[in-house]
Amino acid sequence: MAMARARCSRQSNPHHLVVVVVLAAILLLPVAAAAAKVVAMAEGDGENRSAARQWATGKDEGERVSGEGSGGGGGSVVEDEFAGGFGSLDSMLQWAIGNSDPEKLKEQAEGVQKLSSDELLKRRMEIKELIEKLKMPSDADLMKIAIADLNNSSISLEDRQRALQELLVLVEPIDNANDLDKLGGLVAVIQDLNNANEEIRTTSAWVLGKASQNNALVQNQILGYGALARLVKMGYATSTEEAAKALYAISALIRDNVNGQEAFHLENGGAMLQHILVSNSVDVRLQKKAVFLVTDLADFQLNSGKSGLPFLSDHIFLKSLVDMLSRFDLDLQEKVLLAIKSLLKLSSAEATGFESCDLNSVLYRLGVQLEELPSEDQKEYAGEVDDLRREVQRLFQNKLKEGTKTAL
Repeated sequence: MAMARARCSRQSNPHHLVVVVVLAAILLLPVAAAAAKVVAMAEGDGENRSAARQWATGKDEGERVSGEGSGGGGGSVVEDEFAGGFGSLDSMLQWAIGNSDPEKLKEQAEGVQKLSSDELLKRRMEIKELIEKLKMPSDADLMKIAIADLNNSSISLEDRQRALQELLVLVEPIDNANDLDKLGGLVAVIQDLNNANEEIRTTSAWVLGKASQNNALVQNQILGYGALARLVKMGYATSTEEAAKALYAISALIRDNVNGQEAFHLENGGAMLQHILVSNSVDVRLQKKAVFLVTDLADFQLNSGKSGLPFLSDHIFLKSLVDMLSRFDLDLQEKVLLAIKSLLKLSSAEATGFESCDLNSVLYRLGVQLEELPSEDQKEYAGEVDDLRREVQRLFQNKLKEGTKTAL
């Protein structure tokens, strides 16, 4: 990681870059022609130097037609190998001339002309190595460096966290996320879910969630490594941040993934969700995330026609949801109503399960509460929540009638 940052830092130094480019162009182009051009343009008028400031992106017309550089037939091969991001070494030279001090440039060019053949060869190799170091590392290079850090047991916690933070950014593009396992990154990150340091565990879960979001390939890879069991345990953490990132990773892993949802049930994930819903010590923001996951799971079953999560119709679990409607938090109440609405639409849901939770009375009391809100700026939002409450109430009544008809 430190190496990658050093490369980027070196590349961002304009003065250093100009010096390297001038020397590279002089040394790698045929010496006499390059040095003469530098001396001539360094001594030239402002117009010539202004023109040289334009960034050339390719060879001029004559070179494209003939395939030959200013110094003979072998020039284009050298340029392809050493140009390092410029269209050609000639364009590299022109850019450098336009962005450097004329006197210093002239001195450097004249100095190069005095070098022996052996000295020129040595300088050329040095310049080549320096240009390689100045190149911006690719995402794959940065991922390899970060993963190597994670696999280094002697690395400091600060550097381990830095490596995870780097991966967190790098895995956002789906192609990079797909490469993470090939590079050995998934195993390294999953191992850190068991790290003694809370911050490392938290960031590791975050990376897994980021990499698997809307990505079936990575979802199944992580599930295959058995990481879900550890993430479910982290959902019980007393640290809100750790539990929240674990829940984020779980949501990303099992969203629209039948195998993931089955694994979640086998790991008793429903009990973890219920713990979050009923615990008074849990941050309400975490509870909202848990409720949102319940809605997501119910909607997936509704849209796919697949079932397999018995806890969604469990009486104790449903009561945990209904009881949350008594909490005075409009955003939480809205999210709970959306979850109950989705659950009521499931064919597997029975109205008796909600009836035993006294849902009808709770909905009535919520309606009274929404009407009596003292804050003027909350009334519009309260009205929207009340509309949703009425919709849920109608769904519940229809579900009760359906149950009665079936019983008859």
